[in-house]
Amino acid sequence: MELRSNHFHSGIDLKTNGRTGLPVKATADGWVSRIKISPWGYGKAVYLSHPSGYTSVYGHLDRLNGKLAATLLDLQYETRNFSIDKYFGQGELPVAMGEVIAFSGNTGGSSAPHLHYEVRRTADQHALDPEKFGVNALDKVPPTITGIRLQPLDTLARVSPYPANAIGLGVVPVNDSTYMLKPGTNVAAWGTVGLEVNTTDRYSNSTNPCGIRSLSVSVDGTTVCTIQLDETDFGLQRYANAYMDYALFKDHNMHYNRCYKLPNNRLEVYKGEKSPGRISVQPGKDHAVQVIATDGAGNRSTLTFVLKGASKEEAGAWPWARPDGKLFPFDQPATLQEPGMRFNLPAHALYADTRLKTATAPPPSGALAPLFSLHDALTPLHVAGELSIDVTKPFPAGKEDKLLLARWVKGKPVAEGGTWSDGRISANVRTLGPYTVVIDTVPPVLSPLGLQTDMKQANGFKVRVADNLSGVDQWVARLDGQWILMEYDPKAHTLEHSFDKYSNLPGEHTFELEVSDERGNRSRLTRRFTR
Repeated sequence: MELRSNHFHSGIDLKTNGRTGLPVKATADGWVSRIKISPWGYGKAVYLSHPSGYTSVYGHLDRLNGKLAATLLDLQYETRNFSIDKYFGQGELPVAMGEVIAFSGNTGGSSAPHLHYEVRRTADQHALDPEKFGVNALDKVPPTITGIRLQPLDTLARVSPYPANAIGLGVVPVNDSTYMLKPGTNVAAWGTVGLEVNTTDRYSNSTNPCGIRSLSVSVDGTTVCTIQLDETDFGLQRYANAYMDYALFKDHNMHYNRCYKLPNNRLEVYKGEKSPGRISVQPGKDHAVQVIATDGAGNRSTLTFVLKGASKEEAGAWPWARPDGKLFPFDQPATLQEPGMRFNLPAHALYADTRLKTATAPPPSGALAPLFSLHDALTPLHVAGELSIDVTKPFPAGKEDKLLLARWVKGKPVAEGGTWSDGRISANVRTLGPYTVVIDTVPPVLSPLGLQTDMKQANGFKVRVADNLSGVDQWVARLDGQWILMEYDPKAHTLEHSFDKYSNLPGEHTFELEVSDERGNRSRLTRRFTR
């Protein structure tokens, strides 16, 4: 399973050569059990349940086909909503193997045209390895191992310093499937440590990184950690942040797998060992370490190296970063405070006992409060905490509902919402970093695209929607006073209508569109055309 921010990537992405509109066929007989349509995530997605007890999932679709498309359109007009999440019984929408159910696309969170395909166990909806169900991607390439890191796992443990400007210890290939540390590299430790391994996989004839299937670590011939990445429990997805080295993934796009378990990690990927990955280094002893990474096709790569046990005196001479910030136990509530700011974290928001610090800076341009830094964004949170910030600068009277918290990213505000009470704005946030208060009184800007007075030959039209801060929240489109469907594409910043059985009427028409952002600022557009 490939590491992604806040989750593992489940299933497989099938390339469509940069195109949309390719036919997507049912992989087996079954029935439509769910249709989910959203501007986000999988975009337009179809779920097919099969008599075998499995469910196939097709995501980022451009459009549905046939009876699925007709059913979806009716649902959208009945609910007057673009977004749909509808479940179906076994006899409602049967499909046959090979039937075209949809066409490939680039909807939702997709960054390029492709088909996202999953196989899930219907009973618990865990995503499984699609290669075990007939998706035969050519894979003769073993995983690549590019680096390791050692982490102290108790307060007294120490790890020998890395080379200058290095994040970890470099690894070089001996052959296609055997690795060693870079020549001249020595690694030593004192106390109890854990190993992290930077490893990815890829298919033959592809450069795209994929996830490995398993990792094992042995020390002096004894297995100390076994990791099996066979299936995805969507209810536990966010614990992927505890499995990976989150800071290195976010800051350097490195795929370091923790071969030890953080205290607040509920993923059931660590198998067998009672305390997985805790390596007790013996002073003066050379420990033989072996790492085996395996992909879904069974290709294996092996790394071996020697971990030297340092003496207490040697370890005491190594440079180490002094602890900075207040230590917060992961299993207890935590509060970070500065004058004018309070952040309350519930228990189990952190993945391990963590030192957190705060800082205050003057208000950035356009802000209505100081810039409060909650530690840094490279420390992940599992659940949200409540952040409250006092508004210290004047703002227009009666505009309290336009105030919001904003995370400051690369010199710009990223809206986090919030509510006004007693002179402060409060919101639940799940990312650490710098925050302040801003105001949004600017409505979205609406620009018609392809909406002419003569629409007799047109299949549809678009409206570009630009919002400066809080983001598009709601939209309502009407034709001659009757609701019509408009599909929101946040990547393209457009609302699109394709003439359908409800709107494809001859004659003169009046089109009206109202769009509001998350702070309730509204814009309206009216156009007349002939169909």
